[in-house]
Amino acid sequence: MTQRTVPVLRPEGFKRMAYTEWGAADAAQTVVCVHGLTRQGRDFDALAEALSADPRRRVLCPDVLGRGRSEWLADKAGYAYPQYMADMTTLLARNGAETVDWVGTSMGGLIGLFVAATPGNPIRRLVINDIGPLVPWEGLARIGTYVAEDPLFPDLDTASRRLRERTVTYGPLPEERWMPLVEASTRPDPEGKGLRLAYDPAIALAFQAVPQDQPIDLWALWDRVTVPVLVIRGAKSDLLPAEVAAEMQRRGPGCQVVEVPDAGHAPWLMTPDQMAPVVDFLTGHG
Repeated sequence: MTQRTVPVLRPEGFKRMAYTEWGAADAAQTVVCVHGLTRQGRDFDALAEALSADPRRRVLCPDVLGRGRSEWLADKAGYAYPQYMADMTTLLARNGAETVDWVGTSMGGLIGLFVAATPGNPIRRLVINDIGPLVPWEGLARIGTYVAEDPLFPDLDTASRRLRERTVTYGPLPEERWMPLVEASTRPDPEGKGLRLAYDPAIALAFQAVPQDQPIDLWALWDRVTVPVLVIRGAKSDLLPAEVAAEMQRRGPGCQVVEVPDAGHAPWLMTPDQMAPVVDFLTGHG
């Protein structure tokens, strides 16, 4: 694993977007893994290790602006999908990737959906982890109850307990992965008083712009996707209902659905049984 940054252009100037790179830079195949709303690219360490074990494949795991090691925006309206798509395009151009496989969890899955629905896009295969083209308001409202919080933790153990509560719906993960995740998910408090979560609380502004009590309907985008798609669904998910996943499979060419029985929104993709379908699909066997 190598940690890198790439400058992405926004109206306020260039911002540094951090990412981790796994595998050889000259590998024939590139996989981009994009995280959820309040998360960061290190969530994909286990999957990136598994994917890059094939010497023909490298993996890029960005921290979307405002998260992880990436810079925050002064103009908070810039935390939006069209700008995220442009940032990812810059990442691909930096790494010379003309075609890519895409793995996206929640927000990262929606960014992948937007890209895959765009004419001339570079996506070869798309993995969407627990999100779909119809997003229920109830699930968004649950996330909205905590996304704007900016808690202060006196130490890493306290942060660990709070993150356990936040991610309880994600399902099981290997215990040895937990503390590295906690470290990657926190940042030093600017005043040196302890730790805070590693994201800009202002990303919550996007939730305030969504009409309340209405689902987000992106079926028109889904109907434009022509590449093979693997959908991972947490069996207890409140962001990807079973009926939406079934409709994705009915309407999408070559769409497969795999359900994770012991998770809600959104499966970690860290256990062997969760990673195997992704690796198999991106290898071309699924």
